[in-house]
Amino acid sequence: MKILYGIQGTGHGHISRAREILPLLSEKAEVDVIISGYNCHMKLDSTDVIQKRGLSLAYDSRGSVSYLKTALQLKPITFIQDVQSINPTNYDLVISDYEPVTAWASLNSKTPGIALSHQASFLSKKSPRPNKKSFFAEQLLRNFAPCNQSIGFHFKRYDTFILPPIIRRDVLNIEPTRGDHITVYLPAFDHQLLIPIFHQFPEKEWHLFSPSCSKFFKDKNINVHPVGNESFLKSMKTGLGVVTSAGFETCAETMFLGKKLLTIPIRNQYEQHCNAEALKNMGVHVIYELDSTFREKIADWLKNAPIIPLNEVADTDRLTNKLIRYTRSINRSNSKGADLKGAA
Repeated sequence: MKILYGIQGTGHGHISRAREILPLLSEKAEVDVIISGYNCHMKLDSTDVIQKRGLSLAYDSRGSVSYLKTALQLKPITFIQDVQSINPTNYDLVISDYEPVTAWASLNSKTPGIALSHQASFLSKKSPRPNKKSFFAEQLLRNFAPCNQSIGFHFKRYDTFILPPIIRRDVLNIEPTRGDHITVYLPAFDHQLLIPIFHQFPEKEWHLFSPSCSKFFKDKNINVHPVGNESFLKSMKTGLGVVTSAGFETCAETMFLGKKLLTIPIRNQYEQHCNAEALKNMGVHVIYELDSTFREKIADWLKNAPIIPLNEVADTDRLTNKLIRYTRSINRSNSKGADLKGAA
């Protein structure tokens, strides 16, 4: 049995999820891995990967998606060539974690494909949306990496094909303690913009993790770190709470560890605003602008925000077994339209 696994390299959540699924999947099948995304900053340790340029969103330094930068960085001919370079008929199954090259290659072939991602949860109308929906963004979520079957992940089981979050083993094995510092991960903001903002709260120590920081330094009450898995987890483990964008995995991990959570969704990033709506419904504090009211809102969060627990996590062993059973059922029936639910 041979499986092609595509991973969107932009954002740490897709790769973090793959780190949990791939070892289990590789015990039962031969797995080839493709990572795409020209904003990719993370790697898969001890795994051979095929790198493709793919498609990515571009950001400005003030926490907003830049559609102009995104458009200028698109290379449609290269993308088409990447899709055509893959021969899905060499595989029994194609899995795409919001990775467009493998998804489109599978869609144009007889090889069945499964969307396995948080973004797949938005194929259901039951997943929370902001009051102001975006037709363009809804179409992008649906058609960026389309597959014939879908398994989505979300904070709750909003629909029959949606599972709770996969929590990586590094986090599952943590025994958290309650310290007094706050962990900050706002990757769409430049850390030089954030430092004077958090200087306004000298009574707290802030651990600020930034992809644009190359070396640790301290500025008054702020420890500025390069993005690193071990240092970030240590800060989360011992801290009071986490301030982050509304990315799915970091928010889920924060709630799993029993930490206070404050989210600042990236402007123009529709998926994050959907996540923010779901988190608000659960009782999490959400701030949309770093404006003149920010200090007051942070102070209120520090003093009054409750800890919102994550009540359920996905069973990764059960999920991978389901994928293997589905692949075997397809091989037996030789049917592209085999029912994924029926393979459970």
